[in-house]
Amino acid sequence: MRITANFDAGNIDVINVKDKNNIQLAIRPDVGGEFFQWFNFRLSGQIGEQYILNIMNAGEASYLEGWENYQAVASYDRQEWFRVPTSYTDGTLTIAVELECDTIQIAYFAPYSYERHQDLLAAVQTHPLVTLEHLGETLDKRDLSLVKIGDAAANKRNIWITARQHPGETMAEWLVEGLLYALLDSDNATAKSLLDKANIYIVPNMNPDGSVRGHLRTNAVGTNLNREWESPSLEKSPEVFHVIRKMKETGVDLFYDVHGDEALPYVFLAGSQGTPSYNDKLATLRDKFSEVLKLASADFQSEVGYEIDAPNTANMTVATNWVAEYFDCLANTLEMPFKDNDNLPDDEMGWSPERSIKLGEASLIAMLAVVDDLR
Repeated sequence: MRITANFDAGNIDVINVKDKNNIQLAIRPDVGGEFFQWFNFRLSGQIGEQYILNIMNAGEASYLEGWENYQAVASYDRQEWFRVPTSYTDGTLTIAVELECDTIQIAYFAPYSYERHQDLLAAVQTHPLVTLEHLGETLDKRDLSLVKIGDAAANKRNIWITARQHPGETMAEWLVEGLLYALLDSDNATAKSLLDKANIYIVPNMNPDGSVRGHLRTNAVGTNLNREWESPSLEKSPEVFHVIRKMKETGVDLFYDVHGDEALPYVFLAGSQGTPSYNDKLATLRDKFSEVLKLASADFQSEVGYEIDAPNTANMTVATNWVAEYFDCLANTLEMPFKDNDNLPDDEMGWSPERSIKLGEASLIAMLAVVDDLR
């Protein structure tokens, strides 16, 4: 038997593997030690044997509600990810697997590797409407890449989409993949209509360093990027610094920041209602976007979500709030579950890359519904 996390986005520490019925593991915290919950490792053993994996420090993880009704994901081919029996008791997360092949990969959610990220950029750049722009370097000297779609005409609206400020929220980049391929599909009438009216700017991965390091929430120096938007710095948060610089160059009429939520088993929006300049126009736009997204995807709902900020009480270090206020624009955070979606449960797959991709496609319909009213 062998367990390793020595690969892109891997995260696990091995404590004891002497007993296959009591394998003891621990999640490695993000740099800085404040956050941890993401795990991603490979187990090699005997076909037909059952292995019981106990993550001993799960009770100290960042979001304990995340373990309620949670099932880990696993894959033999790293293409199809399915749920495996998982339970949480007395601070220990227990995962049971019976091997059908020599090696299985087990993760908190289906990983979106840095290699797949590079493949996505390479694939979309061949489209005549796409330009890739290097925004700057991360602290680990990786590229921060922007996908620009459209002709940059001044009369068009400017839509910005960002994903994976929190690197463990891999469903966000799965969504962007679906959105991008739908947007570039010449047979997709919604996409063609939207591109007639808007230039699209997409950062598929805001936090490549944290992604490769196997972090849940922070970058290479332990910074939570979604608390840096009011005053980013090249020393702590160059990712946000470079994106804001480009946003100020293009302007922003609609902002869509894509995330995952550990605790809530729903897909929902979090808006900018608590910002100083929030007004009736933005409220109307947000309601329309939400209602159309509900029609476009039955996975989305608006009944359950975060508590809405009271007027003028928003945390202005958060991307959605800062962008909404600075550009006086419609801005939303989209949240997806790590667990299943209680709206439409799927015992075998739970929330999945495939459902994230489909939600990305559906998001274009909601964007088209509001694009004419953004200015």
